Amino acid sequence: MRKEFELTDEQLDKLYNACKPTMCIMIGNCIPRTPQENANLAWQILGNELGFIWDTVKPVEGKGDKYFTAEVKE
Repeated sequence: MRKEFELTDEQLDKLYNACKPTMCIMIGNCIPRTPQENANLAWQILGNELGFIWDTVKPVEGKGDKYFTAEVKE
């Protein structure tokens, strides 16, 4: 079942920050996560907090960045 969710300002800021590139110094074979991987992880954490399946998120047209729908975890 799909449900509409609304993010708080703090949650939205965390998602925005997760999408930003991160500076790093390469030492050895350690490869940092990409902005996409960071964003996916942020959605996974948010999905666990709010009870939705993170990769089913879709924006709600005309309501802004805080609103989205997703499949509810059962």
